[in-house]
Amino acid sequence: MPKSLSALSPHQARKIEWLFTDVDDTLTWEGALPPETLLALNKLRSSGIKVVAVTGACAGWCDQIAKLWPVHGVIGENGAFWMMKNQEGFHVHSLQPMDEMRNNQQLLLQRLEVLLTYYPGIEFANDQSFRFCDVAINLGQDREPVSDDVSARLLNEIRSLVVNGHEVKATQSSIHINVWLGEHSKRFSSEQYLKVSGNQSVFALETLSYIGDSLNDESMFDWLPITFGVNNLTPLLSKLRAKPSYMTSGNGGYGFAELAQQLVEARQSA
Repeated sequence: MPKSLSALSPHQARKIEWLFTDVDDTLTWEGALPPETLLALNKLRSSGIKVVAVTGACAGWCDQIAKLWPVHGVIGENGAFWMMKNQEGFHVHSLQPMDEMRNNQQLLLQRLEVLLTYYPGIEFANDQSFRFCDVAINLGQDREPVSDDVSARLLNEIRSLVVNGHEVKATQSSIHINVWLGEHSKRFSSEQYLKVSGNQSVFALETLSYIGDSLNDESMFDWLPITFGVNNLTPLLSKLRAKPSYMTSGNGGYGFAELAQQLVEARQSA
């Protein structure tokens, strides 16, 4: 089981140079961005730690994060693309050609629209029109959460679909089921991001870390030796094969700020 965040040694904390982070219910909490989160992101950047948001959020939301938040970049729609703002300008890098992603998205929308007729009251996310690649089904964003058994049944049905000869990929976050065609994932795209944007082909894993809150963060927990969960992940721990190394005591953005403070203090005490 994960250890308390207080068990993280200053020596381990000082090695972390890149912090990948989920967004919904990891940087946010109860549908809002706490001021503590923004302060924590600023402190991390000032201390030399590069923060990369890795999220299922739509391209429109990612555009705003990449342009306005103190982050190194944003990997969006569970790895379909990333966005980055630097001195050379604003950049969007997609793992598939954009027109191919759009065509696949339309095919998925048609299939899923039919499937959702068997699930009254469950609809596409309100931000669907701002998405480049995936289709998001709303389980708990600005609505009464869908029950666990219904969301699990829907997720299994989606994963059994085949479109254009390709198996449909789907993952569940704290608020959505995200559905796509293609081989990208949070982990795969994070590795590609490092190679392309980090100007190195090989990274020491102990310099990389991740913090998340949901079932769709498992591949990241499995990949890196030091990872973190915010406290609201606790009810889901029994469903995770790969668990985070440490847990914060705070929920969402408050837990993220707790981790940030510990990482910054470890660097300052060196």
